[in-house]
Amino acid sequence: MDVKKEFLGNLYREGKLYTQEIIKVKDHDFPSYAEGKIVPHGLYDINLNIGYITIGTSADTSEFACESIKNWWLNYGYIEYQGHDKLLLLCDGGGSNSSRHYIFKEDLQKLSEELQIEIRIAHYPPYTSKYNPIEHRLFPHITRALQGVIFTSVELVNTLIAQTKTTTGLKVFSSILDKVFHTKRKYAEGFKENMKIIFDIHLPLWNYVAIPKKY
Repeated sequence: MDVKKEFLGNLYREGKLYTQEIIKVKDHDFPSYAEGKIVPHGLYDINLNIGYITIGTSADTSEFACESIKNWWLNYGYIEYQGHDKLLLLCDGGGSNSSRHYIFKEDLQKLSEELQIEIRIAHYPPYTSKYNPIEHRLFPHITRALQGVIFTSVELVNTLIAQTKTTTGLKVFSSILDKVFHTKRKYAEGFKENMKIIFDIHLPLWNYVAIPKKY
């Protein structure tokens, strides 16, 4: 993400900021200096020109990615798209929603079952994520809104992200997800052999769908 993981605390950040007083910060952002960290996960609705950011305070995992999707659907998507039970997500190929990791597919299947919606995933191939609309319609504007600001608290970051807007009508909603997500999780034994994920005939590595049992 352009809105990359950042440390909280009195640490230097690039950019210019108008202020009437001198701000003294540490010139290195070593983890030992930090008071915490923020892990943003973004969703962008192309039709409505609205961004949705979930700010995690733990690790960037597949569980966190799916929890962010769930947060968006229950609070916004279900309302905006009432009566629809199919969702298409354009994702990068790596990170917490990696096309190569079966733990993401397992968490995605669980999410599909919980929300009772069909979730189709279309990954961008390696080195092509720059063509994802979220990369140039949402993230640069959030980066600009946070430029030069010292991240003293996750609440401050949440407020600034929510204030992001453009002259072309971009709006951004932001929320904090203060939950611990564990790293190095493994997919359940037998999941790969019995999973309900349906892979497309063409480019199955990058295109597949999770379908809940009711189908």
